[in-house]
Amino acid sequence: MTTILDRIVAAKRQEIAERRVGVPLVELERRLATAPPVRDFRAALLHGPGMGIIAEVKKASPSAGVLRVDFDPVAIAQSYAAAGADGLSVLTDAPFFQGELAYLTVIRAAVAAPPLLRKDFLLDPYQVLEARVAGADAVLLIAEILDDATLKLLLRETRALGMQALVELYDRNNLPRVVDSGATLIGINNRDLRSFETRLEHTLELAPLVPADRVLVSESGIKTRDDIQRLHSAGVKAVLIGETFMRSTDAAAKLRELRG
Repeated sequence: MTTILDRIVAAKRQEIAERRVGVPLVELERRLATAPPVRDFRAALLHGPGMGIIAEVKKASPSAGVLRVDFDPVAIAQSYAAAGADGLSVLTDAPFFQGELAYLTVIRAAVAAPPLLRKDFLLDPYQVLEARVAGADAVLLIAEILDDATLKLLLRETRALGMQALVELYDRNNLPRVVDSGATLIGINNRDLRSFETRLEHTLELAPLVPADRVLVSESGIKTRDDIQRLHSAGVKAVLIGETFMRSTDAAAKLRELRG
C-alpha cells in the first residue's frame, strides 16, 4: 500500500528533475561563491547547559493541514531568535508542507542568528548544494528514504560544503546504519512518516542505543516542559519542535516556557 512518505518521495524525484532544468548544476555551483558563510549548527545546540531547542518554521503538514494562516516566515524566525532558539529548522517542501526554498534565503538575510537547517526530503547532492546556496548551515537527511550508499554520499557532500547533517530515523533497525554512516547529529523522529502516528516514548526507547559520542536530537510530539525534562534525563541533547510553536498564539512565549 502506498504511504504518504512514498508519495512525497515520488513527488520529490520529479521536483529535483524539474529544478535541475530550471537552475542547471553549473549555475548552482557558480552561485556558491556568493553564499553566506557557514555557521556551526552542532555547536549552537550544545553551547548552553540545558536542552538545545531547534524551532521550526512550518506553515502546514500532510497530517494536520495548515498550522498557521497568518504565516510570515521572517517574522516567525525573528521571534524565535529573540526568544533564544539555538537553531532554526525551515521547511522547504512545497507540495506537502507549503514551504519554499526561498524561505531560507529571506530568513538568513533578516536574522543574524541562530544557524539554519534545511528540512526537506533530500535524495540528491543537488539539493544539498541548493541548501548551501540558499543560506543553510545544515541539512536534514532521513534514513527511511536513503540507502546506505546515498546516505554516505549526501553526508560527504554536506561536509565538503562545510555544513553539518542531522540524520533522522524512525525505525529502530535504521539506527545501526545511521551510526555506521558516521553521523554525529542523530535525530529520532517520534512521528512515523508513513502513518503520522506520534509517540514521545519512541525517543525514550531508542536513546539508550545511541552512542554517547553522538548528539541525540528528539523530533516531533514535544509539547510541554515536562516532555523536555523527560528527554533531557534520557540523554537527549536537543529537541526539534514545530507544530507546538506554530499552533501557539505566541510562539516566542511558548519557546521561553519550554526552556524554563
